[in-house]
Formats: sequence, structure tokens, C-alpha cells
Amino acid sequence: MSDISFMGKLLDGAGVEWSTVGSVATLRRGRVMSKGYLADNAGEYPVYSSQTANNGTIGQIETFDFDGEFVSWTTDGANAGTVFHRTGKFSITNVCGVIKIDDESRLNHKFLFYWLSIEAQKHVYSGMGNPKLMSNQVARIPVPIPCPSDPKRSLEIQGEIVRILDTFTELTAELTAELTARKKQYNYYRDQLLSFEDGEVEWKTLNDVASFRRGSFPQPYGNSEWYDGEGSMPFVQVADVADFGFTLQQKTKQRISKLAQPKSVFVEAGTVIVSLQGTIGRVAITQYDCYVDRTLAIFTSYKEEINKKYFAHQLRAKFDTEKEYARGSTLKTITKEEFSKFEIPIPPMEEQNRIVSLLDNFDTLTHSITEGLPREIELRQKQYEYYRDLLLSFPEPEEVEA
Repeated sequence: MSDISFMGKLLDGAGVEWSTVGSVATLRRGRVMSKGYLADNAGEYPVYSSQTANNGTIGQIETFDFDGEFVSWTTDGANAGTVFHRTGKFSITNVCGVIKIDDESRLNHKFLFYWLSIEAQKHVYSGMGNPKLMSNQVARIPVPIPCPSDPKRSLEIQGEIVRILDTFTELTAELTAELTARKKQYNYYRDQLLSFEDGEVEWKTLNDVASFRRGSFPQPYGNSEWYDGEGSMPFVQVADVADFGFTLQQKTKQRISKLAQPKSVFVEAGTVIVSLQGTIGRVAITQYDCYVDRTLAIFTSYKEEINKKYFAHQLRAKFDTEKEYARGSTLKTITKEEFSKFEIPIPPMEEQNRIVSLLDNFDTLTHSITEGLPREIELRQKQYEYYRDLLLSFPEPEEVEA
């Protein structure tokens, strides 16, 4: 069945009425809640804030401000315009807002959620470097209501759209849960392989194992989409280091000009690098020649016979278990002096090679971007986004009823 005939059958000739969020729903903002308040009032009801991790939950308190079905959105910061479908008893902070549909016989909350998951981002204001989506902006977002003359039929159409999109969402959630379980299994298995009893092997500090230096902060450099001038090279930053496996992104976000290269730090393919600032503990073995940012440490030579992949595994495992090394409240960082004191075990090369071989086999299933679960999740997400955009493609009116 073609996309057009599918939508035609779903709507069955029904028209579409356009309203604004503010005309069909009531909007409210959250309140300020400090870490101290959350600790002093700990309870069972979730508090949602501007983060996207953990479904936006930052804590739980003994009271609640909202009870029922709502759509929430993030008002400020990097995640401004992110929407969630909320049910039950909960509260939100001052960087969030909630939407409560006035007449649920006319509009479905989950349908509105899916619609705003596309539309809300289009209305985010990014002036002054702080993205915002305030209540007055959300109130003006247009909302389509299919078959407005027949509320029962309208809810059936909305419900069918929700059912289809829920199916894709649930499948992605199942795959993501499986991937999370595999990662925990992988980390346990990795930690067992990389752990040694006292006296079994020699432990040495990084300073005794290898020589390393920091990258640089060169100028000029530019976005890869437009700055691809003659002689320019990839410029690797923390965001270019994958958070799984030991690879760099195939295309870096930035490139460095030929003019700036002599004053910058060059790294050959096959070099171990690790992030020491921002998102710390990301480790990669470069698969191409590049220049690197000052937030990364580069291992240039080794004083011990060591398998680079084994070395990379030990570095990542060390960061996973030694979180206290990180300094700073907003921008996490580790000094070169602190980093040089990290200790890792150095078994014979034969044992290093055996460990790497075992971990590589498991790593492929768990972390590979082209194989295993991550690839499957990526494909399902693209499939969901395709059908979401298809199912929510309504003919736009010249004017929207306020």
C-alpha cells in the first residue's frame, strides 16, 4: 500500500481543523526546587526537570503538583523544546511546563505529544546563546484536529495514529533496554578480564607506561559542512570520540585550515587518545590522521610493551571506576598530573592479546555502529521518524484559529 493511499484510508476524506495549543489546552509552569529541597522532602513522587536522561527525572519528593495525563516540555537550555508524555502524580521544576487538554473528547494527549515532538523544536528561540521555548510561544503552536465535525471519529483517527507510533516507540524501547542490559553484562565481563589479584601482575602508573601530551586550541578552524578548503584536515574534539567502541566519528564536526596546522598538534592514525575535560573518559584509537583539541590527551610513545587495544580498555575501565578524579561542578576536568598517576596492570603480551580478542568479539555485538543492537536501534528510530512525519503530515491552512 502506498503512503498516499494509507493516509487516504485513515482519514477517509475527513477534513482537518487547525487550532493553537493555547486555544485547546491550559499551560502551566513548574517551580524552583533546589537540590537541598529535593533532599529535605524526599518521597515517592517524581520531579522532572530540563534534562533528558532518566526520562527527565532529577529526584522524588513526598508531594505532587500535578495528577493525571499531561504533555510536558522543557523551556530552557540545550534541551529546550523537548516534549514528554506524562501520567500520574508528579511535579516539574521552573525550567519545564505542562499542557493539559481542556476537552479530551476532542483531542488526545498522546496525539498532541507526538505532534509537538515535531513542531516544538521549530519554535525554540536561540537568541543570546540560551535556547528557550516559553509558554507564550507554545500557546501559539498550530495543532491539527482531524474530522472536527465528528468527535468520535476524530478520536478514532488520532488513536490509530498513536497506536502505530506507539508500536515503533515500544520496539525501540525494548531494543534500548536490551542494549542497556548487554552493556552491563559487557562491563561486568570486561572488568573480570581486566582485573588481577595482588602480586599476579605488575601495576604501573601511566607516567611509567607511556608518554602523553595535550592537544591544542588552534585558529582558524571551521564547520565541516562549509570549511573544507584545500589542505584542511579533520580537527577532533570530545564530541567526535564515540561513546562506545574505540573509534572517532567518520566525519569530524570541525576541520582545521592549512594555515593553522603548524601551530597545532598532529596525530597519526592508530594513536590512543582520551578526553580529560567535559565528557571525560572517552577513549579512541584514531583511524585516520587528524589534529586534536586541548581537551584530549594523546599517547605518543610507550615505555612498556603493550597492546594499544588492551591499553584503551584499561583506560576506559579506569574512568568507569574512578569517577572521583573528575574536578569542577559544571565543566568536569582531570589535570595532567592526576591523570599521570593512574595505575594499570601490565600482564605478558600474550595475555593482553587474549583479553583483547575476547573483548572484541563481545564488543562487536554490544557497541558496533554497523552491527548488532545499536545499528538495529538506529534503523528503528529512523523508521519511527519516517512514519511519524508521514502520519502527522496534514495540509496546512493559511490562518490558524487562535
